[in-house]
Amino acid sequence: MNKEFFEALNLLEKEKGIPVESLTEKIKSAISTAVKHNYGVADDHIVEIDPSKNRFYVALRKTVVSNITNPNTEILLADALKYDKKATVGSVVEVELETKQFGRIAAQAAKQVIRQGIKAAESKQLLSEYQSRQHDIVSAVVLKVDNKKGNVTLEIGRSEAILPKSEQVPDEQFKVGDRIKVYVEDVDDSERGPRIHISRKHPGLVRRLFEMQVPEIYDGIVEIKSTSREAGSRTKIAVYSRDENVDAVGACIGPKGTRVSGIVEELGGEKIDVVKYSDDPAQYIAAALSPAEVISVEIENPEVRACRVTVPDNQLSLAIGNKGQNARLAAKLTGWKIDIRPESGFFGEDTTEKE
Repeated sequence: MNKEFFEALNLLEKEKGIPVESLTEKIKSAISTAVKHNYGVADDHIVEIDPSKNRFYVALRKTVVSNITNPNTEILLADALKYDKKATVGSVVEVELETKQFGRIAAQAAKQVIRQGIKAAESKQLLSEYQSRQHDIVSAVVLKVDNKKGNVTLEIGRSEAILPKSEQVPDEQFKVGDRIKVYVEDVDDSERGPRIHISRKHPGLVRRLFEMQVPEIYDGIVEIKSTSREAGSRTKIAVYSRDENVDAVGACIGPKGTRVSGIVEELGGEKIDVVKYSDDPAQYIAAALSPAEVISVEIENPEVRACRVTVPDNQLSLAIGNKGQNARLAAKLTGWKIDIRPESGFFGEDTTEKE
């Protein structure tokens, strides 16, 4: 029995990464508690588990007496001599419990500890796995759609995660079996185990998609400086090339737009403006207002990062964008407050033009 028991513990250490020493200490503690309960003893017992010697020893300490008043803690001299030939009245002897006496107790204690150990080990392994994917994209399969709350249950690897309605792209529809990509925003360890916070709205999703699609970004030649996003509608991404021979914007768009079109498809048709980053605020702001043309950018207050932009009259609505979206995203992208004015100085032109 002892050999099989310790072989099982060693196997658990190999397969689940649970140290044998950790398991044996917890099993000892559980058996000790069970012995106290079953035999009505306090500290008058011994539990030894030694994996190196395959030793499993459980015994009760009993005081040798002439007349027994408590059989759990006392023993007659005649019986005590069977365990210790030097026993005398008043001395203490160790009475080893046979397997059949404590086997059931040990089996129950070991089973409970091992089950908890496996659960804790798997939880730790899962937490480590999740943390390694933090701020990354993972593929997931839709398991369930809650039509009432709008939440979606996803299968990610060996576990499940919830994509809340608040982290979904507006009007995006899912059905069971769909394979989608989600961004791992954060990971925490709760009482119920590791919890992964995922999103389809986070700007990091677009950033990571570009890193996956564009080799120049992966190789470090092209750098993503900033992103701003209104999920489901439009994203702006500013890129910079460390190699003067490499066009950062062209690399991200790809031959005939193949790279950016793949990302647009993954995002359900979301528009993406790839703009060139510049250390010159005026040039950067002008690029950020793409696809609108910009005549000039006047830096009004560098300390509060405020500027005034002049555009052709017929570009005003395009620069501002539908419901102010283009200007809003450009401001988020650059970190500047942007005041857009028409070249004529009048705001009477047609503002119904859409992006």
